[in-house]
Amino acid sequence: MFSTLAIVITLLLLMFFAYRGYSVLILAPIMATLAVFLSGDFLSSIPAYTDVFMGALSGFLLKFFPIFLLGALFGRLMADSGAATAIANTVVEKLGASKAILAVILVCAILTYGGVSLFVVAFAIYPIAKDLFKAADIPKRLIPAAIALGSFTFTMTALPGTPAIQNAIPIPYYNTNVFAAPILGIIGGTIMFIGGWLWLQSRAKKANAAGEGYGQHEEEDVGGVGAAKKESETLSTHHTSFTVAMIPLVLVIGLNAVLTYFIFPSMDFSALQTQFPDLNIAGSLGLWSIIISLVVACIVLIVLRIGHWNNLQKTINRGTYDSMLPIFNTASEVGYGAVIASLAGFLIIRDSILNLNPNNPLISEAVAMTTLAGITGSSSGGLSIALSTLGDDYLRMAVAAGIDPELMHRVAVMAAGGLDTLPHSGAVITLLAICGLTHKQSYLNVAMVTMIIPLIAVVAIITLGTLFGSF
Repeated sequence: MFSTLAIVITLLLLMFFAYRGYSVLILAPIMATLAVFLSGDFLSSIPAYTDVFMGALSGFLLKFFPIFLLGALFGRLMADSGAATAIANTVVEKLGASKAILAVILVCAILTYGGVSLFVVAFAIYPIAKDLFKAADIPKRLIPAAIALGSFTFTMTALPGTPAIQNAIPIPYYNTNVFAAPILGIIGGTIMFIGGWLWLQSRAKKANAAGEGYGQHEEEDVGGVGAAKKESETLSTHHTSFTVAMIPLVLVIGLNAVLTYFIFPSMDFSALQTQFPDLNIAGSLGLWSIIISLVVACIVLIVLRIGHWNNLQKTINRGTYDSMLPIFNTASEVGYGAVIASLAGFLIIRDSILNLNPNNPLISEAVAMTTLAGITGSSSGGLSIALSTLGDDYLRMAVAAGIDPELMHRVAVMAAGGLDTLPHSGAVITLLAICGLTHKQSYLNVAMVTMIIPLIAVVAIITLGTLFGSF
């Protein structure tokens, strides 16, 4: 009883302080140690940190550091090369200011589906979105929701092949790949995209009918955007064409698909298995595909810009440093989850989640993923905690129920993209800061397109998957 109460108290404290802006790097170990202490096991508090917490943290780094590193580097290269701006300008030019909401959603979607970090996208697209919305006289308060819809919904969790870290996390647990349940993913992504777009269009129409325009806002260098934009222009004085800018994005998805479906299946890995007897090849191939694709895309980006980089060294260094905070934040949340999972009270919570619907583990899995994502304010953090503690159970339940692990993979990722954007979410707080808006002004619409509609999509995918299986 005390142990379960300790878990609830530390989770609430984690949410409270994260919302207040305290770093999860220090919050997670403190809350993990406090949970052990409140459980009455005073002697285990320190080893729970040094062994359990740090063991889980280092295990996560071991698996996923290359993807965080290469993803951040690729995003920085796209931004500083002018490729991200070239894509954004072309889409905006083709659609025009009258389709401002759709233009912002599509630009963000193209960039994030191609592997550019959502934070890089938000910084790069906000100045363009601001000008577009002002020209179309659409309320500025809708900009965060438009960026969020394009950046961290369907391209992050649903579309097959997306190189987002969320789509990579289930691979070692389910022996799947980033293209898991592709058609179901496309259906889920379509529900999120169309549902979110129609919602934002209806809000803009209602505002227009009420006589609400763009509004009066202080625009000078909100969230450091002015400096970021100026620096990007300095680093990228050479014009990049849309076609050239799209090559690295197409490479990330295309090469990933070729490796996953053609090259790796035709290779004999028996010699590798002899050399590395503990290697889980089936669980590693999906990760290897993403790593190779991102490496090639980064090299191609650098080569395409040969002679036009003002400071390539600075771009590479910044891209490398950009990866540090996200990976350690997520790894710290995984460490916290591991400590919680080691407590006696967690058994009660685990059993209640696993037994939600013993005949259909998809429902239990979706609840576990979205609940933990909501608690941590992070889809990757929630996924990692849930799968590291319950992944083996879900795989066993899926096999027993005759459910394809690919379907488990897609439901897990999409569900983690549900409650991950509660008000204390770091992504939401950062996005609002970039746009210079408050929760009161913009959060309702952000919540609608990033939580309510994605959860409707999850229900649809679980229903289709239950009726027809994985496809």
